[in-house]
Amino acid sequence: MTGVQIAGCSTSQSSGAAPEASERPAATPSSGKRVLLAYFSRPGENYFNGGRTNLKVGNTEVLARMISQHIECDVHRIEAADAYSDDYDATVARNVREQDADARPAIANPLSSIDRYDVMLLGSPIWNVRAPMIMSTFAESYDFRGRTVHPVTTYAMSGLGTTERDYAAVYSGATIGEGLAVRGEEVTKADVAVRSWLRRIGALRD
Repeated sequence: MTGVQIAGCSTSQSSGAAPEASERPAATPSSGKRVLLAYFSRPGENYFNGGRTNLKVGNTEVLARMISQHIECDVHRIEAADAYSDDYDATVARNVREQDADARPAIANPLSSIDRYDVMLLGSPIWNVRAPMIMSTFAESYDFRGRTVHPVTTYAMSGLGTTERDYAAVYSGATIGEGLAVRGEEVTKADVAVRSWLRRIGALRD
C-alpha cells in the first residue's frame, strides 16, 4: 500500500533465544539496574527493499536476540491474542484500522508485573511511522513511573518514527532514553551499531 509500510523480517537466527522474563530471577547488570527487554515482532510476508519477501523470523526478534547477547537482561516477547496475519496487505490494513481507532490489541501473554525492573528496552517494528498499537497496550498495562524506557525499532523508511513522542505520552512517569533504530534489511549486520548504542546508554557488559 502506497505510503503505508511495515518493516521486513529476517531469516537469520542466533543460536537460541534468551530465556523469557518469567523463567528466571531479574537480571542485574554491573550498573545495578535491572533490565527487561520486551519486544513485539512479526514474521511472514513483509516489505523488503521495495518489494516483498516471505521471512521466518521478525527483524525485531533478530535484533532482540543480538541485544541480549551483549547485556544482562530478561527477555519477554509480546504476543497478540489475535495474531497478525502472515499476509502483508492484511496486516497493513489491520494496522491502519487500529491506528485510526486508537485501538489497544489484547496481549496473549502479559507479564504479571514489571516491578522488579529499572530499565525497559522496548522493541517493535515501525508500521506507518509509529510502533504497532499493541505497544500502547503494553504501556497501559503497568506502572512505568521512575523507570527508563529506551525505544528499539526496526524499520523500512522511518527510523524511530514517532516512538519517542508517543512513548512519552503513553509510558506515564517514565524517562524516555535514547532509542535505537535499525533498518530491517540491515538488521543482521547491526552488531557494531547495537554495541555502540548499548555503550552509550550504559548497558554494555565490560
